[in-house]
Order: sequence, then structure tokens, then C-alpha cells
Amino acid sequence: MDTATRLLDRDFTPEACYQLLPEWKGIDVRITQLSGGITNKLYRIQSKKGDYTVRIYGDKTDLFINRDHEAHALKEMGKIGVSSRLVKYMPEIGVTIVEYIDDSIVLTNKHFLDKSIYRKIVSPIRKIHNSGIRLKKIFNPIVEVRKMAAILEDLNAGQGEFAIDETIKRLDKLSSVIDIPETDYTACHNDLLADNFILIKEGFEHLYGAPMYIIDWEYAGMSTKYYDLADMFQEILVPREAEKLIIREYCEDTDFDKTLYYIDLSKPLPDIYWFLWSLIQLAISKITFDYYSYGKTKYENALRNLEFVRNEYGVTV
Repeated sequence: MDTATRLLDRDFTPEACYQLLPEWKGIDVRITQLSGGITNKLYRIQSKKGDYTVRIYGDKTDLFINRDHEAHALKEMGKIGVSSRLVKYMPEIGVTIVEYIDDSIVLTNKHFLDKSIYRKIVSPIRKIHNSGIRLKKIFNPIVEVRKMAAILEDLNAGQGEFAIDETIKRLDKLSSVIDIPETDYTACHNDLLADNFILIKEGFEHLYGAPMYIIDWEYAGMSTKYYDLADMFQEILVPREAEKLIIREYCEDTDFDKTLYYIDLSKPLPDIYWFLWSLIQLAISKITFDYYSYGKTKYENALRNLEFVRNEYGVTV
């Protein structure tokens, strides 16, 4: 991993590119650093031999990301056409390379207010959940929250202003109410923020197998579809009516009330997961990002959602 650290800390040059892709040596390469990465550094590399995204793993991300599991998810999701194809997996130097999806738009939260693209947004999510694919990681939400809390404790990086232990106890009780056995888990992405949706531009759809792709499979695993969707809603933060319209599109008007109920109950779990993640990143990451404010917002959102489920459904934890 020393090599990975050097790649992470230095400028990504054509020479670094040739190190990763020796078959490109001597060919003109265009390198563009991509925005949006708050865990890793991302670069687009282009030559006459290909157009790829290079992910250089962030410092100490092995604390909470299993790269073998990520690579497996990429391969499986590429097969069903919801993700870009895995080109090279080099965990020994902290790098994954995938095909770059051109002729596209990276979604923002505002796109999730556009009813005309709800079908395109929902289609790959439903395809993942209904795929029958068995991913290597089991992503039990409350177990993963506890794992994050343990990492934070080991780093001695907690923040006294947050009632972490008490909040996790509340989530334990909430998980008992949700009570979905791991045998019912489906393949899930578990990080469906807007930046991970890639929409093919109008006029270019004929060049691609699908109108929408989902990228960044670091947290993918077998989980509940309700958690996956709850995580998305807690990232995009659209009005309640937009949430319901998206869920109706996802459900195709089947089991809407049940789906909405379990999504609502699940919402505090991803918020606390990413809250804990942000405090860990605050302690270890070399990437410039306001992890503290991001995490504080997640924590406050979780408390609001715990209050919401009490008022809406009478679930008090």
C-alpha cells in the first residue's frame, strides 16, 4: 500500500498512467481529475486505446471498504448493464480502473425533482434489487453502524457533542421493529447519492445499453431494498411528495404503503452510518472536504427522522 499512498499524494502524470497501463506506453494520454470524490481521488484517462476512470483509494479506506467485495460487485453489475465495466483491479497498489461513461450527465439533487426522468432513475435500482445476484458482502444496516462506531472508538476520534452510544441503542430498537431477516436481503448499492447516477444524454442512447448507469460500488452488498432507497432519499432530500412519486414508480403501484413504511423506518440508519463515516474520515482522510459539517447534518437528520417515525407511525425508540 506504500505505492498507493505515493499515487494518492502525488500528481497523476502520464508516467503514472503508463505504470497502471503499460500497454498505453508511448501513446498520447489526456488526464482530467474528476470532481465529486470524497473518499478517493478520481481521474479520467483517455487515449486511442480507451477511455477510463481511475480510482486511487483514499488513505486507510481499507478500515471500512473491502476492495475484493467491491470488485466482485462491479463485475456482477456490469453483467446486468447497470454499471460501467471493470477494466483492471489492482488492490496491491490501491487502484481500480473502470470504463468511463461518456455522453452523459452526472445527476444532482435537483434532477430528482424532474418527474420525466423518474422511470430512468428507478429502472437500474429495481434491476439491481430484482437481479437475484448474490454479492459477497452482507450489509446488515445495524451491524454496519456498530462496525463504524467501533472503528471510530479505536481511532479515539469521537465528538463529545454527539450522543453516539444512546443513538445507536435507539437504532437497535428500531432495527427490531423493522425485523427483516438476512435471508430476505437483495443485492444493493448502499450509496445512492445523486453523484452516483449517470444519465446518458438525449441523442446518444443508441450508443449505450441503458439510459442510466450507477457507479461507485464500494459499499455494495446484500441488504434490504428499503435501506437502499432510504439512503438515497436521505442523500437527495427531496420533498415528501417527490419521494412518494419515486416510490410509486419503483413499486409500480404494488405494495406502496408497505414500501413507504419500511423506507421511512430505515432512514435514520444510513444517516447515522454516514455520520460515523464522516467522523472517521475527519480523522484519517487527506482529501479536502468538510467532513464535520457533513456528518453533523446527517446526525441531525437522523434525530428528525426518529421523531418523524414516532409521530407518523407511533414507533417510539
